Amino acid sequence: MRVAMLAPIAWRTPPWHYGPWELLTHLLTEELVALGVDVTLFATKDSQTSARLDAVVPAPYSEDPSIDPKVWEYRHLSHVFSKAGDFDIIHNQADFPAHAFAPLVETPVVTTIHGFSSERILPMYKPFENQVHFVAISEAGRHPDLRYSATIHHGIKMEDFPFDPVGSEDLLFFGRIHPDKGTKDAIEVARATGHRLHIYGIIQDQGYFDAHVRPHLGDGQILWHGPVGGIERAKALGSAKALLHLIGFDEPFGLSVVEAMACGTPVIAYPRGSMLELIRDGQTGFLVDTLSEAIRAVEQVSILDRATARAHVAAHFTTRRMARDYLALYQSVLASR
Repeated sequence: MRVAMLAPIAWRTPPWHYGPWELLTHLLTEELVALGVDVTLFATKDSQTSARLDAVVPAPYSEDPSIDPKVWEYRHLSHVFSKAGDFDIIHNQADFPAHAFAPLVETPVVTTIHGFSSERILPMYKPFENQVHFVAISEAGRHPDLRYSATIHHGIKMEDFPFDPVGSEDLLFFGRIHPDKGTKDAIEVARATGHRLHIYGIIQDQGYFDAHVRPHLGDGQILWHGPVGGIERAKALGSAKALLHLIGFDEPFGLSVVEAMACGTPVIAYPRGSMLELIRDGQTGFLVDTLSEAIRAVEQVSILDRATARAHVAAHFTTRRMARDYLALYQSVLASR
């Protein structure tokens, strides 16, 4: 089977630190190659892969201001679809613009829908649901007006997230600094419980950061570290008492939630979006409805077995399971033609 893997071009694949779509594209590509699939990765020229790399985009537009996002995105897409006849499947990880090209080729297109930024993008999904095979990344992430071919949860490489059986007394926030992700609530929990809080992530809303994060920095209890990747990422996720994931939106998936649990760190989260699918309440963390419940849960996490959290991820959220699910979908799509 010949698969064209279409990556986004905001960041390189894999990203240095932030870039969840690029990271998942990388993880799936590498695992498919390990399973013997012939994969060509279409990504930025600085990307790294064990698959065949085919690239026309000089650099990621989030890292190089000379790269115009719209210009190079369509140059990128045109390049991929001009080679559609060389592949059995085109797997689109780069959102809706690729759908404009799908009716022009005979090669089946699979799109992983990583999330809906707003209802306004639905016109680039709904008219194409008979030509493009949509994949949801959680049951909660399914849009009620769309037809899907599968729900496939993300997976991670367990070896990249070493188990920490002890953790620490520090709390952790991991994600972009934005109202949706609940940084403000995490700080309030840390202040109320007296625990130190480590904050990792890019600033996506500067006004929110200035109003709700910056005033708490400087006394040693609330620490902002910026984005982090690689070994430092795994260390940060594992060396914590709990990950505070007090989200303010229906998140279709929470990669840091799974990564933290893989390290043994339990997660305290609001039960929105995919959290009910990722977290086993009372076993791998706690699902709480209010800030007060989150504060109480901080002291309860010490009763949880950190090994249970890791075993849960190993059973349900590995790259091998993810790749096999996608491979089964590819085979189904080709068989139904």
